[in-house]
Amino acid sequence: MSAGVGEVRHAGLIAMRVGGVWRGVLIEGPSGAGKSDLALRALSEGFSLVADDRVVLWPCEGRLFGRAPDVLFGLLEVRGLQVIRVPTIPLCEVALIARCATPERMPEPRSAEICRVATPLIELDPREASAPAKLRRALSHFDEDRKRRI
Repeated sequence: MSAGVGEVRHAGLIAMRVGGVWRGVLIEGPSGAGKSDLALRALSEGFSLVADDRVVLWPCEGRLFGRAPDVLFGLLEVRGLQVIRVPTIPLCEVALIARCATPERMPEPRSAEICRVATPLIELDPREASAPAKLRRALSHFDEDRKRRI
């Protein structure tokens, strides 16, 4: 499948460079859960925006990739204010799924399947001040775990 074809999800996608490559976090949750707010705060923590509100996802060689639909590229909703234009990367591999929810205290490792690709999954409260730091830590943790399995 090419980058232009795939499944579209109501979600956000942010990425950071880990080991020299862009590694993405797909932020899922219902409307109003705080996905865009978390993405906005994560930008201040070294993440870059890939997509807000809708994400086009596709598999390639057993990995999951995502990008913004053309009409939303570079746009981020700041609820209660406006939609703003921010620097955006065109696409990235989705290395982690972050679901907006009340997390368990010490959860067992989980994954979710999108486009037939199993991807590590965490649950977190997007409104916690520590949520962007938790995403950074989880992304690094799962990247190290992936390297050990290769």
